[in-house]
Amino acid sequence: MGIEDILFKENNNKKIEDKQFIRDMNCEIFENKILVRATAKQLSFSHVKFNYCIFEHCYFRQCVFDSCEFIGCKFISSNFYGSNFVGCNFIYSTFEKTLVELDSLMGSLPPEENLRAKLLRSLRVNFQQQGDVNSVNRVIRLELKAAKEHLLKSWVSNKIYYRGKYKEWDRFKKFIEWTTFQLLDLIWGNGESVYKLCRTVLLILSIISIHEIYYLKNSDSTSDIIQAILNSPSIFFGIHNTTTTNFGEITLTIIYFIRLVIFGLFMSILIKRISRR
Repeated sequence: MGIEDILFKENNNKKIEDKQFIRDMNCEIFENKILVRATAKQLSFSHVKFNYCIFEHCYFRQCVFDSCEFIGCKFISSNFYGSNFVGCNFIYSTFEKTLVELDSLMGSLPPEENLRAKLLRSLRVNFQQQGDVNSVNRVIRLELKAAKEHLLKSWVSNKIYYRGKYKEWDRFKKFIEWTTFQLLDLIWGNGESVYKLCRTVLLILSIISIHEIYYLKNSDSTSDIIQAILNSPSIFFGIHNTTTTNFGEITLTIIYFIRLVIFGLFMSILIKRISRR
């Protein structure tokens, strides 16, 4: 008996090519199969276990998958357009160049935040491969939300899973990660929100105005307040004449550095949006 006989056993991985499903399936086990160019039309699959299957160049049109298991499955260059997934299990599954509607998968996302984020990451790449910009943007928002929830629970939750996986030092590191994530989300939505970046710019302009009014001019007149507000954009963007402003060189250097960072963040968002098209 060789070492392979001790360590391994056959997984009954069967390859099925150029076949068509002709009937509904209910409470059946259909695991470890490699489906190549398999087809099905307007069929119902209920409580079927498709675990560890590979769907390659398959075509399932207007099918309903109810409470099915797709654990560890791979979907490669397949077409599930018009099909619907209700209460299915897709943990550890991956999608590649597969046509599927995001709305049809919303009811089958894993409840665990980290597993949901992994599945959404795979779907994001899948939709990017097809040039589906709207789905990519929606998936990114869902992925960021799941990641934020997981980071929060990893350091604040007292559940056995989180406390067993993240000890004291790991818990502190997750707190730092969560704090950084929250800060970046406030500044520019973690690279996905032009609105939040514009809000950050308005906050910076307000700080410049307040600094000039209360700490430099020390004036309560309405005209000075209005003038400080009007001058803040030109100071921030470097248009204002530095010889006439009341800001010191150090302050202007800090503003210049912040301006470069904001410009870089804006270009990053712009490039990412263009690259998805």
